Amino acid sequence: MKRKALFLDRDGIINIDKKYVYKIQDFEFCDGIFELCRYFLAQKYLLFAATNQSGIARGYYTQEDFFKLCDFMLNEFLKENIKIDKIYHCPHLEGCECRKPKAGMLLKAREEFDIDMGNSIFIGDNLSDMQAGKNAQIGTLCLVNEEEKEGDFFRQFKNLNELLDFFKKKEDR
Repeated sequence: MKRKALFLDRDGIINIDKKYVYKIQDFEFCDGIFELCRYFLAQKYLLFAATNQSGIARGYYTQEDFFKLCDFMLNEFLKENIKIDKIYHCPHLEGCECRKPKAGMLLKAREEFDIDMGNSIFIGDNLSDMQAGKNAQIGTLCLVNEEEKEGDFFRQFKNLNELLDFFKKKEDR
């Protein structure tokens, strides 16, 4: 049976985007991320992170650095009783199939976990996230950014708490 999923961009959604974050001491969770994940877990969503990590290709940090930070992040989520099912990352520069706005990471998750993309959600902070979600035919696309962005195929929210309130109100109807 196909399952629904919540896809999260990492930098700017899971953690504050400080550009090329790879050190634990620089990693700071975004306000509201744990509450958001708990809400969607209760709704029986699988949870995934899908993140471009071009800092690896640029030589700013290594895959090993990235995986160490992933381990830290996953353990912090587990302390909050939240299991992230898998982290997908693209370590490349432009031109590959997995780098957002292309849908490679999302399609890989669909194949590995038998995901119903039409009933899934992608939350990101950039238009490239929204385009990747559209390219993967994800049903609900949510942009979290204080700056107004142009686009008619996604909903925009100022922060994660506003987004969570929207879904809670939608459920109450």
